[in-house]
Formats: sequence, structure tokens, C-alpha cells
Amino acid sequence: MKRFYLNVFLLIISFGQSYSQTYENGAVSSSHRLATETGVDILKRGGNAIDASVGVGFVLAVVYPQAGNIGGGGFMVMHLKDGNNTSIDYREKAPLLAGRNMFLDANGNIIDGLSTLGSLAAGVPGSVAGMLYALEKYGTMDRASILKYAIDIADTGFVLEERLAAAINSYRKDFDKFFGSKAIFGQGLNAGELFIQKELAETLRRIAIEGRDGFYKGKTAQLIVDEMKISNGIISYEDLETYEPKERSVMKGSYKGYEIISMGPPSSGGISLIYLLNILENFDLSSMGYASVESVQLMTEAMRRVYADRSEFMGDVDFVNVPWDILTSKVYAERRMQDFTPGMASSSAVISPGDAYYRESDQTTHYSVADRSGNLVSTTTTLNDVFGNKVIVTGAGFLLNNEMDDFSSKPGTANMYGLVGNEANAIEPGKRMLSSMTPTIIFKNNKPFLIVGSPGGGRIITTVLQTSLNITEHGKTLQEAIDLPRFHHQWLPDEIQFEKDFGSDLTRSDLKKMGYTIKGISDFGRVDAIMLDENGNMTAHTDMRGYGFSSGF
Repeated sequence: MKRFYLNVFLLIISFGQSYSQTYENGAVSSSHRLATETGVDILKRGGNAIDASVGVGFVLAVVYPQAGNIGGGGFMVMHLKDGNNTSIDYREKAPLLAGRNMFLDANGNIIDGLSTLGSLAAGVPGSVAGMLYALEKYGTMDRASILKYAIDIADTGFVLEERLAAAINSYRKDFDKFFGSKAIFGQGLNAGELFIQKELAETLRRIAIEGRDGFYKGKTAQLIVDEMKISNGIISYEDLETYEPKERSVMKGSYKGYEIISMGPPSSGGISLIYLLNILENFDLSSMGYASVESVQLMTEAMRRVYADRSEFMGDVDFVNVPWDILTSKVYAERRMQDFTPGMASSSAVISPGDAYYRESDQTTHYSVADRSGNLVSTTTTLNDVFGNKVIVTGAGFLLNNEMDDFSSKPGTANMYGLVGNEANAIEPGKRMLSSMTPTIIFKNNKPFLIVGSPGGGRIITTVLQTSLNITEHGKTLQEAIDLPRFHHQWLPDEIQFEKDFGSDLTRSDLKKMGYTIKGISDFGRVDAIMLDENGNMTAHTDMRGYGFSSGF
């Protein structure tokens, strides 16, 4: 009973934090209070930022099932206290039985829903392998101590918040199609109820005891394979047993004295962010001002060109040649803007290099962690759509992803998101699908300055870009930089998307006169970031658009 009232208290105070705080010893910013408090507690117990990040990730799989996961994948960018930078790619992979036409009918048309709902939509999960790899190589605490937080919350429960209960209930029709999902979510859930997940707790215990073998072999792996037979999937025991995360070099760039590290392929985020900054470096954004017609037009034309090239050239570097060195070069960026005309809209039809549309959900989660020793971690992870493919593995208690939908299923076919991919992102067995996740760390005067990232699908890149520029160009505080309204252009559809409060009526009018199409959209992005001053003090903030929480000590 005491725990129930404690959770009720946490429920009451767990809505989004709308202010920034500064800490000396460590800071965490994530999508959920319980995950953030887990990270802070690990730091207080002497763990480093990598330990804390892994703890946060596993807790999010329990308390934030919309996107937190052990059945999905993600990317982690790290700056280590010894000065080295590295990244871990634990993106999902296409199963060995996957084929490029697997979501097409006999006439070559996409079968609606096949790549989004049900087990055929699932890629081989990478989150457990990636987080454990990071912990074992760069962490300082043992696996059981880190997993204990998530196990305890799953085992004894947490009080459902209104937004999570509402989200679960809104997808009951889909959950009811799958035995494991119906058993847990099918009766509907109410805000204020204690949500206990015994099967998930047991799965997490197996991971705590056996490590990666507790997920990719043995009972959990067999439960996943059995689920494939029940719900029409193709992930095999071999797929799971052979999955490995990849440690990759970070993408590096510079912008007016700042140094940037971010994620490379199969994420398009790091290349695209650096490419955008290389273009914008040649202009005086500060004098133009935030949300001015001049700055919006310039940034729109930069976005148009970057997203066009993203569609043509980016994919899994283990399968295709991605010319990242050219795409991140300042010479190439300058050349791409030679046809830019101030005061006049370009046409995406003229600029377009690609011909295949690519969809990416905005249901992702990001978390940032820093410790006093100088370790910084920027992590973005996802199931793709909200609650992934809606399949809870029967007997294991966790949701699977629907990342197969992030491949280019059929060139030339439009979808509701309009993002673009080409042959570089076609389905192949064992291949990682393209992503826009952009976990990023920025340095100023060779010192850590900003840890930043966001969910948002194709809008992640432009969210991270604008948050960073709001600080570096427009002199905003971290809180202002994150909370200010945003805009987005992604080449196709050929429109500038404005959040409700972005820009003045005059700005909108002037852009329309130049030939731009303006579309109002709901808010996007949920930034979780940490900014460090020259003395190493950390200011943490979570986006007012979401319900996350930042803390530290």
C-alpha cells in the first residue's frame, strides 16, 4: 500500500518539467521521471554516464512502452573521459528470410498494413545487445545492479499516467489481434491503476543473469520464435543468435568554432546535420534573426537539398557505398547552394535526385546523460511506430518493433510521411534500415558543450539543427532553445511545415509570395538535452512538448 501511494505521488508530479536546473556532479534528461531518477541514482552510486544510460534505457522499456524498448533498436554516441569519441549502432536488421518484395502483392503493389502491423513487420531487435555491449566495454557497474531498477518496477508495478493509459486504450483494436498483446492490454487500462508486468520482469531477470544469451538464446529467443509462428513473422533463432551491434566511428563536423560529433550510417542523422551546418556556415544567421523570413527561406532551401541527397545516397554502409566524406565536405555544401536565390523558392521537382518514398514514424525516444568525470552519452532508441508492431511476445511481456517499414518497400510509391529513400535502402537479408535518429554531442573551445537529440522521425534532424542554432546563433538559453516553435522541410512533400506558433503572419505571407507552400502542423520533436559551461556544470532540460523529466545532483 505504501508503494501505491508513492506511485500516486509520482504520478501527480511526473508531468513535463518546464524549467531548467543546473548540477555539478551529473545530469540526466529523458522521457520519463522514473527513468531519469534511475540514471541519477546510478550516478550517485558511483556509476558513470554509460552505466546510467543503460539503466535509463532498460527502465524506459518498462515505463514508456510507446518507444522505450528491448524489442527495438537505436544508436548511442559517446564522448569518453579520456577524450575519445565512439558510437554504437544497435539498429534492427532485416531477418535472413526477408526479401525486397515481401510487402508487395502479385501485381507489385504494397499490401496495406503488412509492414506496420504484426510480426512480419519486425526487424531483429538490437537494443539488448547494444546496451549490454556499451555497459560491458565502457561501464563500471555489473549487469545485475543496472537491471535491478527495471526489474523492480516491472515486478512491483508503477501507476499508469493518463497519457499512457489513453495511448494503450486507443490501440486496443490492434492489440486484440495478437494473443500476447490482448492478454496484457486487451481489457483496457485506467489511469491511476498499478501496472504490473511479471512476464517482462522475468525476461529482464534472464538478461540480468545470462547477459545477451538471456535474450538472444534460450527461453526468450524461443518465445520470440514461437511468436513468429503465431503471428506470421519470419525472425528465426539463427537471426537472434547471430545478431551483433557494431561500434562505429562517429561523424565529425565543425561550425563556426564548434565541433560536432553525431551518428553515422545506417542513420542519416549525423551526415544530414553536418551537411546542413556546412551550408549554413556561409551565412550570417545571427543577423537574420530567429524565425525571420530570411532565415526560414535559407534554412528551407538547405533542408530541401540535404533531404534530396539523403534519399539518393544513404543506407546501411555494410551493404552500400555511402559517400559520407563528400556529403559532409564544406566544398560540396557550398556547391549545392550555388543555385539558391534569396527571395525565390526553389522547386523540389528540379532538385530531386531520388524516386522512392520512405516512411519513418515519429515515435522514438531520446535521452542525454553526463557525469562529473567527463563522460557524455547521447542515445536515441525506437520501436518505430507507437507500440511498434503492436505484438507483445507471448510469455515474454515486451513489444516488438515494426522497423521493416523503414526500408524502401517500393520505389515511387508515396506514403503519409513522404520521406524518401532509394535502392540504397531496399530490403535485403541482414541489412539495417535507414534512420533519421541524430544523437549528437557538440564541443566549444574543445570542451563538451551540448548533448542533444530528439524523437520525431524525419523531423529529428531539423529539430536537433534548430535547437543547436538557437543557442549558437541566436543566444538562447537551453530552455528557450528547446521550447521555441520549429519548422521543417524535407524535400518531399514540397511544403514548409510550421508548428502552430512559429513565425509571424508577415513571415508566412512573405514566404507565400516567394512561392512557398506553408502547412500548419502539430508540434514535433521532444528534445532532451544537457548543456555544459566552461567549468563543467550541467544544465538539463526536457522539451515542454512532452512529459519528460530532467534531474541531477
